[in-house]
Amino acid sequence: MSLELKVQKFMIEQQLIEKGDRLLIACSGGIDSMGLVHFFMKFQHIFGIRLFVAHVDHMLRGETSFEDRKFVEQFCHQNNIPVFSTSIPIPQILQEEGGNSQAICRRERYTYFEELMKVNDIQKLVTAHHADDQLESILMALTKAGTIGGMKGIYAKRKFSVGEIIRPFLAVTKREIREYLQERGGSYREDASNAKDNYTRNRFRHHIVPLLQNENRNVSSHAVQFAENLQQDDDALRVIALERFPHIVKENGKQSYTLNIPLFQKEPVALQRRIILILLNYLYNSFHFNHSYTLISSILGLCGSSHGSASLHLPEQFIARRNYEEVLFENSTNFGHDNLPHQPISLEEWTQLRNGIRLYIGEASNVVREKGRNVSKYFFNSDLVTIPLLVRTRTDGDRISLKGMKDPKRLSRLFIDEKIPLEERAQWPILVDAQNQVLAALGLRVSQTLSSIRRESDDMVLIIESANSNDFSSK
Repeated sequence: MSLELKVQKFMIEQQLIEKGDRLLIACSGGIDSMGLVHFFMKFQHIFGIRLFVAHVDHMLRGETSFEDRKFVEQFCHQNNIPVFSTSIPIPQILQEEGGNSQAICRRERYTYFEELMKVNDIQKLVTAHHADDQLESILMALTKAGTIGGMKGIYAKRKFSVGEIIRPFLAVTKREIREYLQERGGSYREDASNAKDNYTRNRFRHHIVPLLQNENRNVSSHAVQFAENLQQDDDALRVIALERFPHIVKENGKQSYTLNIPLFQKEPVALQRRIILILLNYLYNSFHFNHSYTLISSILGLCGSSHGSASLHLPEQFIARRNYEEVLFENSTNFGHDNLPHQPISLEEWTQLRNGIRLYIGEASNVVREKGRNVSKYFFNSDLVTIPLLVRTRTDGDRISLKGMKDPKRLSRLFIDEKIPLEERAQWPILVDAQNQVLAALGLRVSQTLSSIRRESDDMVLIIESANSNDFSSK
């Protein structure tokens, strides 16, 4: 079956377009997006649609990326396609914000697309994601955490801005797109960064996917089928979970919910996970935290017993408190007796603490820009730590497992040994995970879970940065 027939069949099955649609094609100028433009140029009158093209220059490759912009603009002008283009100073944004360059590029790019759709009454954004992209996404998700959300991969369509994002090329591989563009005599621009192994996706694309394709050339198509089936199954289970939710969870007021443990435990585990995810979405309006599998597992553990009391710190100052047969989810600021100040630490971004100290926790493979001169880096295995992390003050009984020591050491004793003044001990920042495992007395000592040298199993990094060398030591 030709690419054109495959894509048309896929669009009909997935109900991707309707007559009269106004489509905005995201075009980088590369093989995939230029193949997409050529396809819709040929079929726009048959489909009864109107085409627009959008290009974003991220200004990461100097004159080369600006040439990409001019290439797309010129092609569209020659073929009478309305084109929108812009240059966004990603290097400047990275310098100001830090963080993951790819994530920032995506955020800025899609913000631009959203504005274009609103202003120009465009219903659908079209991207050139293909079957190989789907395979890469699933493999990356499996390597990173193995959550159902990640394993579902890329949807053929989803809500976005005032309309939807659609991905008609999920039905075909990159090889098929390349051959199609060559047959039509189409030109394109090659991004040199695609050949580098700096990014996770590129490493999978260059080394892992070719091995699988040698075993079975149809592996990418199988990934698309797998993702589609998983998406359909998960969507169906979510509908059931939404129906069960009001019978198990009671809303007390704004951002406050009570979960009935006995009723919750009667549900299959698959529905329990989804009920928790629904609850988290209600608490945070839009739940999107990294390592959500670990967080959901921690809440499942809290709800696994109806005996006694226990609590679990959640991101953004929320707390889950179990009291026998109920778990109360509420913002910690609503509890008058919760007198221990604490500050949740978000992943993949800097968090400002007292005394000029900043923390960054994220994937060890990310390139992170530091501003201060006094920086300490520690690596750890995410499997040994329960997300979310937070910084709080010391509590009675806190202990830290130090390298070279058989038994954990009391923080109260550590402060004495390190000659910390009595008046400073009560306010000293302590980094803990969701299970109250002490990872560090910041600026003093770190637990044996952290290492200044990256070990083979370490996939996360903790960066402590200070504007003052007296704010912390590298012990």
